Amino acid sequence: MFNSLLIANRGEIAVRVIRTAKRLGIRTVAVFSDADASARHVEEADTAVRIGPSPVARSYLDVDAILAAASASGADAIHPGYGFLSENADFARRVQAAGLAWIGPSPDRIAEMGDKIRARNLMASYGVPVSRGTSQALADAAAARAEATRIGYPLMVKAAGGGGGIGMTVVRHEADLDSAFQTARGRAERMFGSADILLEQYIEPARHVEVQILGLNDGRVLVLGERDCSMQRRFQKVIEETPCRGISDDLRERMLAASRRAGESLGYRGAGTLEYLVDPRTEQFVFLEMNTRLQVEHPVTELVTGMDLVEAQLLVAAHEDGELAEPARENHAIELRIYAEDPVRMLPSPGRLEQWKEPVGEHIRIDSGYRAGDEVSPYYDPLLAKLCTVAASRAAAIKRARQAVGEFSVTGVKTNLPLLHRVLEDDAFMRGDFDTRTLARIAEG
Repeated sequence: MFNSLLIANRGEIAVRVIRTAKRLGIRTVAVFSDADASARHVEEADTAVRIGPSPVARSYLDVDAILAAASASGADAIHPGYGFLSENADFARRVQAAGLAWIGPSPDRIAEMGDKIRARNLMASYGVPVSRGTSQALADAAAARAEATRIGYPLMVKAAGGGGGIGMTVVRHEADLDSAFQTARGRAERMFGSADILLEQYIEPARHVEVQILGLNDGRVLVLGERDCSMQRRFQKVIEETPCRGISDDLRERMLAASRRAGESLGYRGAGTLEYLVDPRTEQFVFLEMNTRLQVEHPVTELVTGMDLVEAQLLVAAHEDGELAEPARENHAIELRIYAEDPVRMLPSPGRLEQWKEPVGEHIRIDSGYRAGDEVSPYYDPLLAKLCTVAASRAAAIKRARQAVGEFSVTGVKTNLPLLHRVLEDDAFMRGDFDTRTLARIAEG
């Protein structure tokens, strides 16, 4: 195992990685920007290194600064968390070239899955279902119009280099395609450094279901169950749970089998997630994308399997994963993302946290990077915490979540706690009768 681990991230995921590393006896190194000088992850790490001013491009996205911090602190491994550089193949290659262990899949797998066109084509070759769509980047708006006629409306305009719901636009009518294509292309160039665009059939209504896998060094791929991520707004997830209530056992097994086949075909090593769109009318599913990192919503999988996914990532990277096996999955877990934002307009709400009181309980898990008195910076994602509950049944897990949301007290910034409470009281959500449009309906109603 490693002696010293640098966590190239901030906030709740940095705190979460630090705690597992400490439990394993690994020295932890935090990195921080000026905005995070007194942050919780800095305080909880064994040592911390400043990497730059507050803007992400000059701190958490500064590869040279992070590698310099690893060298100065004597780290022998780097965990990227999620977001920032976690799915940057060039960063992973530079980590390895510096003689450090990279806690994640190989740079080649990251690059393959980071290109949505290449990922789609690979999955189709592995027998994983894909929707009608383009198999190569579109040269111009005329090519997009021709492909749109073949695919049919509504369709999704996607940046080939995008991820996490970023760089996606739904087009329902031919008259709107040219504008959406040009806008998406410009945005993709600015945000991802690639103007490549693809089109895919847009499924509506749809459930967004993902499958957690863990590839081991002996070639085995552990499949750790599915998560329902359908409660989202503007393609951004807000509530996740496992198991998925709205699918049949047959559909579940087909998705799990397809995910295992994909992982084995890729020769995948480490934690990864296959994301799918499910048509509830036909019980068919299609590949959406693969995330080559730890997901924000990984705690619900941990709660039903008992497996620490960060520990598993470290074991795989250290080639000490021989005894890992697929655990039984029991109970039902739900995760609520608590954001510092206006819950109606979905705009960030930076400021100082005057009060921060977390609910406590045997079946409650809080992953957070904040405390009372901390400043919520405008420079970073406004995620404050993840509130998770687990119980023998979905109804019981929701009941515990409802009580926990009521006990979670945050003042000084606006949060989405009122919206989460409304979701937990919604009849359709309670029945498990929801899709990717449901959260918007509740928020706007």
